[in-house]
Amino acid sequence: MRMFFGQFRQVLRRLSRAPLFAAVTLLTLAIGVGANTVIFSVVEGVLLKPLPYPQADRLIGVWHTAPGIDIPQLNMAPSIYFIDREQNTTFQDIGVYNGDAFTVTGAGEPEHVRGLDVTDGTLPLLGVTPVLGRLFSRQDDTAAAPATVILSYAYWQQKFGGATSVIGSSITMDGKARQIIGVLPRKFHFLDFNDAALVVPMQWDRSKIKLGNFSYRAIARLKPGVTMQQASADMARLLPVVLRSFPAPEGFSINLFEKAHFAPSLRPLKQDVVGDVGKVLWVLMGSIAMVLLVACANVANLLLVRVEGRRQELAIRSALGAAWGRTAAELLFESLVLGVAGSLIGLGLAYGALRILVASAPTGLPRIHEIGIDIPVLLFTLGLALFTSVLIGALPIFKYAGVRATTGLREGGRALSQSRERHRARQALVVVQVALALVLLICSGLMIRTFQALTRVDPGFTSPESIQTFRFNIPDTVVPDSQPERITHMEQDILNKIAAVPGVRSVSFSSAIPLDGFDSFDPVFAQDHNYAEGQLPPIRRFKFIAPGFFATIGTRLVAGRDTTWTDLYDKRPVVIVSESFSREYWGSAQGALGKMIRVATTDPWREIVGVAQDIHDDGADKPVSSAVYWPALMEPFEGQKVRVQRGVAFVIRSPRAGSQTFMKEVQEQVWSINSSVPLADPRTVGELYTKSMARTSFTLVLLSVAGAMALLLGIVGIYGVIAYTVSQRTREIGIRMALGAQRNALTGLFVRQGLGLTAIGAACGLVVAFVTMRLMSSILFNVSPADPLTYIVITACVGATACLACYLPSRRAATVNPVNALRSE
Repeated sequence: MRMFFGQFRQVLRRLSRAPLFAAVTLLTLAIGVGANTVIFSVVEGVLLKPLPYPQADRLIGVWHTAPGIDIPQLNMAPSIYFIDREQNTTFQDIGVYNGDAFTVTGAGEPEHVRGLDVTDGTLPLLGVTPVLGRLFSRQDDTAAAPATVILSYAYWQQKFGGATSVIGSSITMDGKARQIIGVLPRKFHFLDFNDAALVVPMQWDRSKIKLGNFSYRAIARLKPGVTMQQASADMARLLPVVLRSFPAPEGFSINLFEKAHFAPSLRPLKQDVVGDVGKVLWVLMGSIAMVLLVACANVANLLLVRVEGRRQELAIRSALGAAWGRTAAELLFESLVLGVAGSLIGLGLAYGALRILVASAPTGLPRIHEIGIDIPVLLFTLGLALFTSVLIGALPIFKYAGVRATTGLREGGRALSQSRERHRARQALVVVQVALALVLLICSGLMIRTFQALTRVDPGFTSPESIQTFRFNIPDTVVPDSQPERITHMEQDILNKIAAVPGVRSVSFSSAIPLDGFDSFDPVFAQDHNYAEGQLPPIRRFKFIAPGFFATIGTRLVAGRDTTWTDLYDKRPVVIVSESFSREYWGSAQGALGKMIRVATTDPWREIVGVAQDIHDDGADKPVSSAVYWPALMEPFEGQKVRVQRGVAFVIRSPRAGSQTFMKEVQEQVWSINSSVPLADPRTVGELYTKSMARTSFTLVLLSVAGAMALLLGIVGIYGVIAYTVSQRTREIGIRMALGAQRNALTGLFVRQGLGLTAIGAACGLVVAFVTMRLMSSILFNVSPADPLTYIVITACVGATACLACYLPSRRAATVNPVNALRSE
């Protein structure tokens, strides 16, 4: 320990005599290690860490496919759930869930809160133990049972002040009183859903269930020792039982479901939670690792210069009998001190960066609550500290730990020119820096091109930042099902009130708006197309709209007309389809006008009166939707005598969109018609559009920062090599000038040296980039991984920057006074 502390004091003393070197080295390592720690924390929290539930490896997501109708992925249907739960032999239990939202009234202003619908087995599958009360029982989940609800911990604290007397009391949700039976744990998060304030049971009536309605998600827990393959075979065995146990919906035949050839598609629940974000995270991890390598190369260059200044000292120590191992250990100890100190600073930077990252909760990043500094992250940082210490110290040790006494003493003269051999290691490090920087810059360049390609896509609507939207639901406690027209009249009255708000240019509503995720899909039959018995046509996106919806969001009608309020109230059999739908069926938009379509065989045929421009409902990087736009009020429709849209999204085009004062005025107008229903999810379509590209933006920013850091470090390396070379060749420069060498020629000599290193690094970087960029193909959009424009522009920029970095120190060669240079001998 005495030797250890003695060595430690010596290292600190040497570093204190070179504060600039110490600061630059520690900052460089801290940035490299900190960035890697941040990304690894995200990778570990999202991809590597098991889900925070007991025996999470046995939890699976239950999905289905329908190859007979070309549907690769289907959710859970109530009919399948009942048979699977009652007759399976491989699950401990199975549960179904679905996102929801509720209007809470009875205490101040009406409140819109997030909710969750679950079957009684869903929460126990995740090992939930309530902090108060109980979970749902099988009886709670039956149709005839009293209405119950479970509160989240946060909502319990916010709404009821954490009072234990809340159990057994009631809360009014959507006009219905529900008894509070439990409170969820403080840190419980349901999969990757936004935290729900209220959880209610599904309460399906089994006697009224029919086939279809694949609108729910399901989870299950495998019995001990059961494999995924065994469970899949068990589920496949039960699907024919489902078809025999429940009737087809009105207007559909059982043959249609049989010919779909439904099959189970099971997968680990973690895959459902994480999605496809893994590709992006691994690309980012690799990119930030390259930054660390560039940083290490930069620090190794600095250490080489520092150790070169100690050559005479090391030679004297060798002459006095110091062994190679002793010298190597001392050099390694100094690099270890630098590596550990830099990593500790980097860990602090990472902690702060992660706090900001979690607080900002970037869209598309799952399991955000599970990201942080934990034991695996600390071990990773420790590993980085040791790795960087060895990496930055290896080259100085290799070159100078075994320096011979005669070599060091003979080269003691300050004016002696260095041999080429003494430059090779530093030049090799610069080549590595340039190569890695070029790879990262090409990577970020491809993401910039991807972002540009996305912004050039016509989303199917205009000026989204000027479109204010909010959701509004009229529960049956406000208007009963027996008065469907009254629902539409109330929605129109609200629409007219909003139209009177200053600054409103147009207003309408729909069941869903672009990018909001409120998806509805079903098959559509065309009257002039022939279908075999039981054949199901392709699935189409459904929206139920009011007149003026397309004009408000800025979607063109490429043929025909919009619907009118007369169409709605007279329940005329009219419909509008998307351009892609019309081209697929009839070859052109004009060809679709006058054609007839319907959903169920019991529905009337509805005439296509308009064709709307295609909309990218799922994001600019996803295909356009083949959509059908039905009137918000119809009869009959899919077995319903009258089909009316209770929950709608209002869209308001106004230059005031997004301001709080504007939304307050809108709210006052809405509440002048109905004061018992809150406005939910107020936001602009521009926010949704930005959110849809959040993952691309997040990746672009991180890759661009990584590329800029690598380029900066690489350029610093080039500058340092040229500057150091000039300073060490002062006598040679003096001799050249004394013999008549021109200053421009001397400057060019060193510029060419730096550009030669840059050219070698760029050539290596281009080869590496061409090979590795194909790994990015899955996150690019309309850009080739070998995009020539990106490669040419990035290489040219690196070359121009390197030229400047070479020129600035090379000018010093032209300012050397030959007399002083020769006298310094």
